[in-house]
Amino acid sequence: QVQLVESGGGLVQPGGSLRLSCAASGSIFNINVMNWYRQVPGKERELVAHITSGGYTNYADSVKGRFTISRDNAKNMVYLQMNSLKPEDTAIYYCNAPVQYRSGTEYYTGDFWGQGTQVTVSS
Repeated sequence: QVQLVESGGGLVQPGGSLRLSCAASGSIFNINVMNWYRQVPGKERELVAHITSGGYTNYADSVKGRFTISRDNAKNMVYLQMNSLKPEDTAIYYCNAPVQYRSGTEYYTGDFWGQGTQVTVSS
């Protein structure tokens, strides 16, 4: 059907930068909104940023001015540029999208998640 695969996580010092990527593949017909979430063990998953196919973006207050979400509609990819990273940004970051896809001659909509990528901000 559809797969979302994240990449780009890792260990970075406070104040540093990372760029996450997420590639969507499969029998995709349309993806309107693409989201980045993050989760710390023992806490609820938090919406970090989202972007529509038209380029409208929205961010959690905790990352405004530091993170930038972007996408390449032709490649079904979404990115998260993270600057001025803080220890409290440490989490597993997940890519998410409601996707309209084709199966045989039918079209469906499903909510798909990537496997997550670890971001650790520490000195």
